[in-house]
Amino acid sequence: MVLAQMVVDAVLLEGRSLREVAQSFGVSKSWVHKMVQRSRAGGPDGLLPRSRAPKRNPNQMSPDIEERVVMLRKELMDLGADAGAHTIAFHLATRDGSSPSVSAIYRALRRRGFITPAPRKRPKATYVRFEADLPNECWQGDMTHWALADGTEVEILNFIDDFSRLVIAAEALVVTKAHDVRRLFAAACATWGTPASVLTDNGAIFNATSRGGRTGFESDLLAAGVLYKHSRPYHPQTCGKVERWHQTLKGFLAKRPSATLDELQGVLDETVRYYNLERPHRSRDQMTPALAYASRPKAEPFTLINAPHHRIRRDVVDSSGKVSLRYLGQLRHLHVGRPHRGQRVRLYIVDTEVRIVTEDGELIAEATLDPTKHHQSTRKPPET
Repeated sequence: MVLAQMVVDAVLLEGRSLREVAQSFGVSKSWVHKMVQRSRAGGPDGLLPRSRAPKRNPNQMSPDIEERVVMLRKELMDLGADAGAHTIAFHLATRDGSSPSVSAIYRALRRRGFITPAPRKRPKATYVRFEADLPNECWQGDMTHWALADGTEVEILNFIDDFSRLVIAAEALVVTKAHDVRRLFAAACATWGTPASVLTDNGAIFNATSRGGRTGFESDLLAAGVLYKHSRPYHPQTCGKVERWHQTLKGFLAKRPSATLDELQGVLDETVRYYNLERPHRSRDQMTPALAYASRPKAEPFTLINAPHHRIRRDVVDSSGKVSLRYLGQLRHLHVGRPHRGQRVRLYIVDTEVRIVTEDGELIAEATLDPTKHHQSTRKPPET
C-alpha cells in the first residue's frame, strides 16, 4: 500500500513519467500505470488490496450430488448411525466409486440446515496467519518446561523452521542460560545453514529489550546477517509454530517418562527424528517436515536484514525551515529552507534516501540519511 501510494504520488503530484517512476522504484511500468488508474478512479481506497476470489466457482458441488448427500444423511439418521461428513464421504465412495471432499459435504449439510456450527474456540477465520515462503526464511525459538519422573523441573530449548515445521534443534537443560541459546543456535546453523531471520519471545535469554541493551545472541545474529524479530509481550500466538511443537512434544514425552536428563535427551532425539522424518504434517499437505524442508530452495542470511524499507511521512516545515523524521530510533532533522516555513510536505523514504515534496508535487529537497548525525544535510533538486 505504501509503495503504491509513493508511485502514484510520484506520477500525479510530481508529474514524473511512468517509465522514470518504474525504473526508480524497481517495478514494472504496467503496474505503475494500473496503480495510477485505480487511484484516479477510486482515490486512496482504489489502492487497497482487492480480493482475487472468483465470483463463481465452477467446482461447486452439483445439485444432483448435493441431493445424494442429503438423502444419505437422512438414511443414516433414520438408522441411528453416525451421519457426519466423514461417514457420508465413505459411503458415497463405496457406493458410487467417488465422493466430494469431506469439507464440501460439510458445507452442503450446513447450507441445507442439517448442521448448526458451534465452535468451541475462536474461529480460524479471525486469525491473521503468517508463514514463511521458504525453508530457513525464519526460525522460531523458545524454551518450555518439563518434569522428570521424580518431579524435578527441567527446561527444553527448541528451534523450529517456520515454513516446513522441521525441528532444527531440541536440547534438555537443567536451566537454560544465554550461552546455551548461542551454542545451540551455532550448532544448528552448522547442520542446517544460517537462516534469514529468527523469531522468539521476549525472554531474557534471547533479547535485552526490557533492559535497553543487547544480548550476545542478538549480537551473533547481527554479525551473521540474520534479521531478529520478537513477539510483543504476553502474545504467544506470534510464535505459534514453536508453541504448537511444544504441545506435540509433550504428548510424546508423557508416554515416555525419563528419570534423568540424559534419558530425556534420548527421548527428545528419537521424538525429533520421528517428527521430522515419519510424521505427516497437516499444515504441509501431509508431507513430513523433512520433505517439506527439502521441497524448496533455502533462504539465506543478509537478505531480509537488508531488504529496502518504504515509508511516507507527512510534516509541516517548522519556523526554522526544518522537518523531522525518526530513523534508527532517534529523531533526525532535515533543513529544507526558511522560504518553506509553514508549508505542508511529504517525505518519501526508501531506506536512507529521502525525497521532500510539497502537497502540489514540487520536489524541494533530497537527502541521504547519516546515522551518526541528528541534523541532516539536504541537497536541492537539479533545475530543469
